[in-house]
Amino acid sequence: MLGKIQPIARLICQNITGRFIHNPSARRTMTSAVRFSKTAKELPKAVASKDYSEPNSSWSQEMMRLYEEYIEKTKDGSWKKFPSYNRFLLLNEDGHFIDKFPPSKARLFTRNTEEEGTMFEYVVFANKVEKKAVGLFQSGHLLEGPSGFVHGGAIATIVDAVAGTFATYVAGFVMTASLNLDYKNPIPLGSTVIIECQLEKKEERKIYVNTRIISHDCTKVHTESTALFVSVNQKNPYHG
Repeated sequence: MLGKIQPIARLICQNITGRFIHNPSARRTMTSAVRFSKTAKELPKAVASKDYSEPNSSWSQEMMRLYEEYIEKTKDGSWKKFPSYNRFLLLNEDGHFIDKFPPSKARLFTRNTEEEGTMFEYVVFANKVEKKAVGLFQSGHLLEGPSGFVHGGAIATIVDAVAGTFATYVAGFVMTASLNLDYKNPIPLGSTVIIECQLEKKEERKIYVNTRIISHDCTKVHTESTALFVSVNQKNPYHG
């Protein structure tokens, strides 16, 4: 994938909740940024190019079935799948990384291991016309809270990740202002669940998103939540 880097400036960002931003206008930021000497070719492949939202051998039948269902929906353009990387990546047109921390050190919390299936396995799709998004989430054994179930903090993390991705798609780069969860039923460890997000309203820089987690067969509600995100960049990075 490194060979596919286009000869233009790119800004590829992944914030702490898993949001992906690709902004071709990043050339304007180059003069004030700190340039690292390492190039993309010199960096670990996992940092430079791996899309963690792609299927892997740890995915269950339920996870794969849902993934294929939503991939099919992207073919007519109504739904969009978002890639997911393991940290902020700021590249210039030569493939140089420009960031505050050496790329070999920092990691996105939800993408901080190379061992597949142990923590957060997830992928996000969005439909902008219908103002909604869906996250498919399979929990790994390192996310245990009560015996046999997912930790409540891990549930809050994945809700923030998926809802934040959607809010970024709607309004540009955002930060979480508040997140309120009601835990209805515990999520069995290792199971696949669906995270449904719906845009409630957008008021200037404020984006309100309602979210619920349901079982993969849609028979049980695990969590309901509300979130408020604040845009820190009025320009939407997904649309130039």
